[in-house]
Amino acid sequence: MDYGQTAELLARIQFAFTVSFHFIFPAFSIGTASYLAVLNALWLWKRDPAYLNLFEYWKTIFAITFGMGVVSGIVMSYQFGTNWSVFSERAGAVIGPLMGYEVLTAFFLEAGFLGIMLFGRKRVGEGLHMFAVAVVAFGTLVSATWILSVNSWMHTPAGYSIDELGRFVPENWWEIVFNPSFPYRLTHTVLAAFLTTAFAVGAVGAFHLLRDRTNRQARIMFSMAMWMAAVVTPIQIFAGDMHGLNTLEHQPAKIAAMEGHYDSHDGAPLILFGIPDDEAEETRFAIEIPYLGSLILTHHLDGRVEGLKAFPEDERPPALIPFFAFRIMVGIGFLMLGIGIWSLWARYRKTLYEARWLHRAALVMGPSGFVAVIAGWFTTEVGRQPYTVYGLMRTSESLSPVDAPAVGASLTAFVIVYFFVFGAGVFYLLRLMHRTPVLEDDRELERGPHRASGINPGPAQENTIREGGDRAD
Repeated sequence: MDYGQTAELLARIQFAFTVSFHFIFPAFSIGTASYLAVLNALWLWKRDPAYLNLFEYWKTIFAITFGMGVVSGIVMSYQFGTNWSVFSERAGAVIGPLMGYEVLTAFFLEAGFLGIMLFGRKRVGEGLHMFAVAVVAFGTLVSATWILSVNSWMHTPAGYSIDELGRFVPENWWEIVFNPSFPYRLTHTVLAAFLTTAFAVGAVGAFHLLRDRTNRQARIMFSMAMWMAAVVTPIQIFAGDMHGLNTLEHQPAKIAAMEGHYDSHDGAPLILFGIPDDEAEETRFAIEIPYLGSLILTHHLDGRVEGLKAFPEDERPPALIPFFAFRIMVGIGFLMLGIGIWSLWARYRKTLYEARWLHRAALVMGPSGFVAVIAGWFTTEVGRQPYTVYGLMRTSESLSPVDAPAVGASLTAFVIVYFFVFGAGVFYLLRLMHRTPVLEDDRELERGPHRASGINPGPAQENTIREGGDRAD
């Protein structure tokens, strides 16, 4: 047994496991922070208690999500020293300052104003409270900017030199931060975070509409989420296409793995389904659409698409994971587009709050954003192999001098601890989302004699509630 390769595999699995858990929380908190800022601004503008109630409803969920993201991020970062110390030593002069800037700017902004956002409305005044909410939302975006700059540099390194010891030395920080793939990766990831939040919020709204279609807060939630789905999903599909073209330019082997192409083609087909086999160098059971692959990737029917055979065997990424992860991500994207279009049709017919099958579909799609961002992350990171710094530093060269049993023991500990700690956290988040979002006045109404006697509001009252919900969106 080659213990070196086993230790590398276990270290990669450990990092993939921890980063997958970590990534779902920032993906949700980025969108939720912006959503809270919009809700608070609407409350200050319209003085409609429903928006304030929704802000209070979602701020607790955001706080827990933010905390879980911080904890999982700290645990993940320690692995740079334990499992990937050689990478840290050689690339630390570039990676370290960027991650330090993230802490000094974004994290300080978020942590400094989070308490005011959560508890300061009555203590500091509404103006300063709104400023704090906006700063927290801005801080989440700044945090994403720095982290994605780091990650993008590892995919498309720029602005560096390499000294006699093989260490990366910064030469131009502008080129390092704004490396060739950074704008595309940042746009694609932030939009994904907004859609993740939109479909989570939409699912919660749909759940409560299925229980009570007159719930005004649920109506507002669902309406806002469906607007986001209808508007942002087409933009995300376009951004994803642009990101794909950038990847084709700088990482063509990754594109070949994602598309399942082993042979180069002029007028490449689009492989809808198949099973890539790296040993046989073919995609088995392929279902193809002629020429569509070239049209999507090069915007020409006869455009040339390089296959994996065009690259040396030791420079090819494994095709199986990027191939299927990419299709999961794209498939979910088009399902999101379908939900957005469906909601527009229901809105046009004035049945947005009565369309039960739309509500059920939105409820099922609630976790879809999380699945999509993880699938996209796996596509990106596995497609970068066998490198940590693309084309310059291999993953096998980045590993610490650790034994496989030690990495295996820490991986086992991570799995056990994460299962209980984050399992409990997610369970609590779902419990919070299960609570019915109602105003205090509504709670008093529910305690009144007409509720106690089982008498429901009459048609006039229901029409009043429904009209109020329609005006809210």
